[in-house]
Amino acid sequence: MPVRHFLQFKDLTRAEHEHLFQRTKIIKQQFKAYQQYWPLIDRTLVMIFEKASTRTRLSFEAGMQQLGGSAIYLNTRDSQLGRGEPVEDAAQVISRMSDLVMIRTFEQDIIERFASNSRVPVINGLTNEYHPCQILADIYTFIEQRGSIAGKTVAWIGDSNNVCNTWLQAAEIFGFNVHVSTPPGYEVEPERAGLYGTDHYEEFADPLEAAHDADLVTTDVWTSMGFEAENEERLRDFEDWQVDAEMMRQAKPDALFMHCLPAHRGEEVAAEVIDGPQSVVWDEAENRLHIQKALMEFLLLGKVGS
Repeated sequence: MPVRHFLQFKDLTRAEHEHLFQRTKIIKQQFKAYQQYWPLIDRTLVMIFEKASTRTRLSFEAGMQQLGGSAIYLNTRDSQLGRGEPVEDAAQVISRMSDLVMIRTFEQDIIERFASNSRVPVINGLTNEYHPCQILADIYTFIEQRGSIAGKTVAWIGDSNNVCNTWLQAAEIFGFNVHVSTPPGYEVEPERAGLYGTDHYEEFADPLEAAHDADLVTTDVWTSMGFEAENEERLRDFEDWQVDAEMMRQAKPDALFMHCLPAHRGEEVAAEVIDGPQSVVWDEAENRLHIQKALMEFLLLGKVGS
């Protein structure tokens, strides 16, 4: 099999994404039933972290172990990558000693360079530009709760960051619509999002209008990693973009609320929303584990069961 990477959401076709969702359902059911499933026995995942993490590390490390393999944690501060070793050289060495690599870093260019020199599949665990594993989990959670996402409306409220960019790519693949509302100066950058002309997203100056009749309302922190120096300014700029009960009332009565976490209650989301009955953030977080197991299985073994 040729080496496949998952660096952006659009790296897989719709059919391949749908295969992942089907496998996720089966793998999750097996896990809940305490049925052992070890298709990746003796395989090794290397996890390279330049950015802090809770869910990404836990879901990949636990997931690989649950598939019968092992996971090795590398932090750039504790490896030669943090001392100036070229990314290309590191990729040559690490990919000769492992079967799969997950990287959580800053610029997308770093992971692209690594993948172009890797003998094994590389997964984007997060970059400044994209967060494809998160949106895999989010869409799977929506399907689990409400069925197909095709033709639905997702309201993105807040910063046009890596998660927003990935929602926009996913909308192109699955045929749903994204209503984006950001403060002035924080609008979507099509080139950064990897979009060149699309009928699947619309921008709104008023976040309440963006949320109107939405099937899903979602947001993220106002200050992403790497932008901490802008925190005070962002708190002022985003104060009218909090997802609160009034905003959720603009959405459909059965609309879901999602957040990739960690969340700051009282900033980008009100406690009554994230802890309320429409919130599925804990299912969303758990599904990172199961969807990534399906992704690792696919990248190493192809379409299992098809």
